[in-house]
Amino acid sequence: MQFRETRPIYLQIVDYVCEKILLRQWNAGDRIPSVRELAVTLEVNPNTVMRTVEFLQQKEIIQNRRGVGLFVSDTAYQYAMNYRKNEFMEKELPFFFRNLVLLQTDIEELEPSFKKYVKKNFPNIK
Repeated sequence: MQFRETRPIYLQIVDYVCEKILLRQWNAGDRIPSVRELAVTLEVNPNTVMRTVEFLQQKEIIQNRRGVGLFVSDTAYQYAMNYRKNEFMEKELPFFFRNLVLLQTDIEELEPSFKKYVKKNFPNIK
């Protein structure tokens, strides 16, 4: 995973987990990799992943079943969607709008490019 310096790593891992859920690669009730497994896969410190897990549990996106492992919660899809949408609206959208204004670009100009991007990268999503 490529990490950006502008955002804490544990929050980037939160985004990674949310993306897996929103793409339905991990569904409600699915067991997800352990803290150690995720740390090895993402090449980060297990303490960083533990911080991610605590955050996701507070958001009710994942749950820890003592002695069994980590699981996607029943409410995960909606809570992950709400979390990611809020993050996008508060942090990324203002920067995006600023660029539109600076580049004198109208949102309607973006629609063909957006549709092409979705078709190419997310063919199963309509």
